[in-house]
Amino acid sequence: MAITQAVANSFKKELLEGKHDFQFSGGDTFKLALYSSTATLNSATTAYTSTGEVPASGAYTAGGGTLVKPNPSTSVASGVAIVTFSDLSFTGVTITARGALIYNTSTSNAAVAVLDFTSDKTATSGTFTIQFPAFTTSAAILRIGNA
Repeated sequence: MAITQAVANSFKKELLEGKHDFQFSGGDTFKLALYSSTATLNSATTAYTSTGEVPASGAYTAGGGTLVKPNPSTSVASGVAIVTFSDLSFTGVTITARGALIYNTSTSNAAVAVLDFTSDKTATSGTFTIQFPAFTTSAAILRIGNA
């Protein structure tokens, strides 16, 4: 079992079909679920699954947490389109997670991206925070640009 960081292949196709809306106001709802090292998540992941998800604890419940889209949540510069979310914290938790899945609850829980933390990350009776990278063309969590 392994978690491999990737943008879901199904998401790439669904973008071309207009199935995902990242607009700040009125767009789709995206969530992030946390997974243990027993999960198998990769580019072939097509939807949210509870298999391998960390157990509920404190503010973390099955399915994870809703991601907040800041204003702006999308941009384009130098031929690269980018998306960002606000950092997400779960308080009062005892959790060990190896990775996460961003998925779209407005589109049948369709997978967007798999995040691999590269090692187990733990919070014990504390706060577990997902800190998203800078909202730039070289660092944003989702980037679409020239190869």
